[in-house]
Amino acid sequence: MTDFYIRLFFVPENFSVRDLFFRKLRCSKISKEIAINEEIRVKEVRLISETGEQLGIVTSKEAKELASSKNLDLAMISPNAKPPVCKIMDYGKYKYEQARKEKEAKKKQKVINVKEVRLRPGIGDHDLNTKANQAAKFLQKGDKVKVELRFRGRELGHKDIGKEVMLKFIDMLSEFGEPNKAPKFEGNNMVAIIDPKK
Repeated sequence: MTDFYIRLFFVPENFSVRDLFFRKLRCSKISKEIAINEEIRVKEVRLISETGEQLGIVTSKEAKELASSKNLDLAMISPNAKPPVCKIMDYGKYKYEQARKEKEAKKKQKVINVKEVRLRPGIGDHDLNTKANQAAKFLQKGDKVKVELRFRGRELGHKDIGKEVMLKFIDMLSEFGEPNKAPKFEGNNMVAIIDPKK
């Protein structure tokens, strides 16, 4: 039993327990797509310094020692090369920079929402104007509007009335947007998508 505990807590001479713990913890938390530090298990690597200088082909043990002497990480940036290419870097800082760039890219992207407006074939003029005003606000904000006209029961026998209502609604929004396709049937509904004018 004691032999098991000795093997479990064995630490190499040149490592402190604290160093070993934090390094393992750091590897397991940070490294998801790139192998770093102790995860690198090849014999030789092509080493690049933190400044981008080529240091040539060295053993992975030498590369890890060089990185730890500079208090940095050894990251495998090209695992498929012969031999794999590793770079000495501050991996935490690298991940932070990547996350920041992705955040900036997301800010620059314009998100277009699709808002939905529902109509009925027997809708009154006042209600139709209210729905048109609501859709116009969505279009002015830059959102697309999905217009859905629902038919129920006997209304399915009078699809021409529904089509008239849909075309009238689209015409009311002509100064704010235009449909990307002609209205079409999807089951018991007539659907049109109106894009905002640019």
